[in-house]
Amino acid sequence: MKEIFIKQRFEVPFRYNVYFKRDLFEESNDFLRKLLESEGASRLAVVIDGGLAQAQPDLRSRIDRYFKGSFTAACIEVQGGEAVKNSWEGVEAVLKLVNEQHIDRHSYVIAIGGGAVLDMAGFAAAIAHRGVRHIRIPTTVLSQNDSGVGVKNGINYFGKKNFIGTFAPPNVVINDVTFLETLNDRDWRSGISEAIKVSLLKDPDFFEWIEENVHALNARNADVMEELIYRCAELHVEHISGQGDPFESGSSRPLDFGHWAAHKLEHVTDYTVRHGEAVAMGIALDVCYAGEIGMLSQALTDRIVRLISSLGFAVYHTDLGDENGMNPEIMHGLVEFQEHLGGVLTITLIEDVGKAVDVHEVDHDAYDRSIKKLKNRS
Repeated sequence: MKEIFIKQRFEVPFRYNVYFKRDLFEESNDFLRKLLESEGASRLAVVIDGGLAQAQPDLRSRIDRYFKGSFTAACIEVQGGEAVKNSWEGVEAVLKLVNEQHIDRHSYVIAIGGGAVLDMAGFAAAIAHRGVRHIRIPTTVLSQNDSGVGVKNGINYFGKKNFIGTFAPPNVVINDVTFLETLNDRDWRSGISEAIKVSLLKDPDFFEWIEENVHALNARNADVMEELIYRCAELHVEHISGQGDPFESGSSRPLDFGHWAAHKLEHVTDYTVRHGEAVAMGIALDVCYAGEIGMLSQALTDRIVRLISSLGFAVYHTDLGDENGMNPEIMHGLVEFQEHLGGVLTITLIEDVGKAVDVHEVDHDAYDRSIKKLKNRS
């Protein structure tokens, strides 16, 4: 028989807008209702972060009133924080809601909460009916400026961060700064580490702006925080569309600068260290390492670590290592980081603010020295 084959190729454009609004669920604010009406939606499954519901006990009733008479909307609350990603319970709860409320591919799952809840709910939406429409409403600094505006969803498995997941962009992201008012100081601070990260990678002016606004950020100035979130989110969104690899099919993940150690530290500490806190330490570690190998000047190394500390972040944790060097379990995070994408080991470092560089091998002794220096600084 003659050998034949059929060529197949098609492209699917992905588009979504990130809106910045205030008082989204005030009955007089018809932005979300009009948006849903324009898409022909009728049924909604609303997933609310339990931590947010506790901090804002009237939220569920406000949501009920907001949609009453316009949409069939059913709400559930799920556990907040990273714990919701450590089992299938949250995913199953969302899938059950989708099934019971007859959410089809012209209906919406609306996830309201921190990054972990958005990750979990987005994953459930992506696998229900092979994908139902999904709106993210991030309610923490970290989710509004980073994870909530991206294209990733997932849960943790085998003790590995985001081992199970999808690339499934949301249809819409809506950031409402008023949700930040009830954050505790720890969660207010946590998301700032992602802004430091992206400024170091891409925008020296933004890095200097953060330095200039340390006092205002520590004092919980809402206008300054809103500006930080907008600029950070804008840089993340531009990177996703502009770097040519939005679904990470290559070996490089520049936006995960500082994350290889951070992800492992979260797991080793049983997630008592928040993601943003771990990222701050991961950035400090990789910055010190870049200084140790001569890639970064000592003056700039000190300046970056000083900024991280001045915002109230710890730059060292006992589980990172001690005077003998790096904790081997943390160092194994490099193996898992490479394994997550495959290909050659690729971690991103910086040689100056705004100048990122990928490296493919590491000096373990230099990382040991970096841990010792961070321990001494703390």
